Amino acid sequence: MRRYRTADVARILGLSPVRVRGMVRAGLCRPERAGRAFEFSFQELVHLRAAQGLLRAGVPLRRVKRSLGELARQLSPDRPLSGVRVYADGRRVIVRDGGAAWQPDSGQGVFVFDVDDLARKTRALVANTQRTVAAASPPRAEESAAQWFERALALEAAEPRAARAAYERALALDPDMTDAYVNLGRLRYEAGDLDAALRLYREALKRDARDPVAHYNLAMVLEDAGDTKGALAHYHHAVEFDPQFADAHYNLGRLLERLGRRTQAFQHLLAYRRLTAGM
Repeated sequence: MRRYRTADVARILGLSPVRVRGMVRAGLCRPERAGRAFEFSFQELVHLRAAQGLLRAGVPLRRVKRSLGELARQLSPDRPLSGVRVYADGRRVIVRDGGAAWQPDSGQGVFVFDVDDLARKTRALVANTQRTVAAASPPRAEESAAQWFERALALEAAEPRAARAAYERALALDPDMTDAYVNLGRLRYEAGDLDAALRLYREALKRDARDPVAHYNLAMVLEDAGDTKGALAHYHHAVEFDPQFADAHYNLGRLLERLGRRTQAFQHLLAYRRLTAGM
C-alpha cells in the first residue's frame, strides 16, 4: 500500500504541512509514524479530506471527530469511508451511500465529498514523482554542487537512498552548503541514524549559527536521544531566529509543559495557535 508523507498530503488537500500536522494532533486521523514523521494511507487521506470539508462548512471540531469516528465504526470492514459521500449543513453531518442516507451524529448536509477526485489527485502525484525520478538521469562528472543538490531534492520522495548519495556528492564539491547538511541530516534521521543526523545538523550550524530549521531539527534529534536540556536550547534558538516557526513553538511548548514550566509552555502553545489559526 502506498504511503503519503505530510508534504504529499498537504499538496493533495491544498493545505499547509503545519495545518496537516495540526489536524493529526487534533485526533482527526491516526497515521503511522516513521521516526517523528507521519505516513498516511489513502484511507487517512479520505478521512482528512472529509474532516477538512466539514470544518470549512462550519461543523464544530468535536462533532466532526465524533461523527467520523461513529461512521468508521458503523461501516462494515469491506465498506471503507472512501465508498460513501459525506455532507455538512451548518453544524450537522449526514452520510449517503448510494440511495441510502443516515446520520452518524445528526442533521442534513450540502457538502459533497468526492473521493474519486482525491484518487485522481493521488494518481497524479504518483505520476509526477515517477516523472521526476525518470528525469533524474545519470549525472555527468562535471556537474556542480548546486546541480547535485537539485538532483537530491528531486529524488527525495521516491528514492531516499539515491537522494542521500546526491547530497553527499554535493557536500564533497561544496563543504559549506548548509542546506545540503540540513536535508541530508533529515534523511539520515528518517532512516533512524541519529548519530549521523546529529553530526550533520551541527555541521550546518557551524556554517550558519542562525539557521532556525537546523536548530529545530537538531532539537528533535536531541529530544529523541534523551537530551532534554539540549533540545530545549535549540528549540529556543529556532523561535528566536524565526518567531513565525509554528512547529518550533509547538514542540517547545510541549517540552516545557512536560518539565512543569506551564507559564512558558502556555506562551509558546498560544503562539502556535495564533500562527496556525485559519490555516
